[in-house]
Amino acid sequence: MFNYQDQDEKLCEFFQIAPVEDLPNGERLFFEVDEKQIVLFNLAGNLYALGDVCSHDDGPVGDGDIEGFEIICPRHGARFDIRTGQALLLPAAIDIPAYPIRVVDGMIEVGIPKD
Repeated sequence: MFNYQDQDEKLCEFFQIAPVEDLPNGERLFFEVDEKQIVLFNLAGNLYALGDVCSHDDGPVGDGDIEGFEIICPRHGARFDIRTGQALLLPAAIDIPAYPIRVVDGMIEVGIPKD
């Protein structure tokens, strides 16, 4: 899995997801782009996008509890950094994808790496 946030924007295709006002602070939004399940978070006014998949068992992670900048997998308790996708606690040892985000004309866009 990869942290795509620092990737050159020219190497990503950006998809419009939702207006910024549709994702208030503390909320999350689930969506699919290019056959990838992604969850978008608004934490303290900052936007983050992660692959909605636990690297431990390939189940969804986006419904888990949030503590600070960590999301806790609802099945086995693995923890991931919402900002980077980094696996922080076993049983997950592999990071999950973190995608770049930009806001253009009030619309949230998420970047997916081009193949």
